[in-house]
Amino acid sequence: MPYSSIVFEVEDGVGLIRLNRPETGNAITLEMAREILEAAIICDEAPEIRSVVLAGSGRMFCAGGDLKAFAAKGDGVSRHIKEITQVFHAAISRFNWMDAPVVGAINGVAAGGGFSLALTTDIAIAAESAKFTMAYTKVGLAPDGSASYFLERMIGLRRAKEMALLNPVLSARQALEWGLVNQVVADDLLMAVARDMARCLAEGPTRSYGETKRLILAGATESLESQMERESRAIAAMSGSTDGREGLSAFIARRTPEFKGK
Repeated sequence: MPYSSIVFEVEDGVGLIRLNRPETGNAITLEMAREILEAAIICDEAPEIRSVVLAGSGRMFCAGGDLKAFAAKGDGVSRHIKEITQVFHAAISRFNWMDAPVVGAINGVAAGGGFSLALTTDIAIAAESAKFTMAYTKVGLAPDGSASYFLERMIGLRRAKEMALLNPVLSARQALEWGLVNQVVADDLLMAVARDMARCLAEGPTRSYGETKRLILAGATESLESQMERESRAIAAMSGSTDGREGLSAFIARRTPEFKGK
């Protein structure tokens, strides 16, 4: 489908989803949410896409929801936001449950829904100049986009409440110290590093990545016994997969495995 709010392309097994409303700080509209969901579904379904890079165009990763568009809805704003969050949340679910690992390339500001979107990536790489803030309560709103699920698990309850209630703006280095991102790189290296990591992941055991992502996600809420049952079923299934057999054979033969993502 043609896109007007994002750029979506596939190269070397990597799906690149780039938010593309730079004049608004890549603010999220219903149209953008729908396009992100469409691209996420394609990445989930297409076997040739074995990793994903999520990035922003221009000077910001994403400033969050389009507050001007929200305000223009007047008395219909509640209904409008319910529709946007339903679509936006569906996209975030796809990113988390799909096999392909999602690498976030965070430049400039990640605020509100953009902050939430950064949290939901599997690996987050930040440019040196990146800034992170929640900002929801600053304008009288409440978090969305999975922030209330992931944030406390990443940085602990005290810091999560601090982020949500006081809205501090964290530098990239602070975000790294707090555990919000995995790596900080020079601004001009951000996309190259993100693409290289995604290409490396695209050469890996895609189904194994997916099973691992889903186990970690389920582990936040499952009981010990039910989670171990999930683990048992997952590792057994992977041992019989094409990549699982290749991995075992390569280990025994002391050679580098050649994974097919199957």
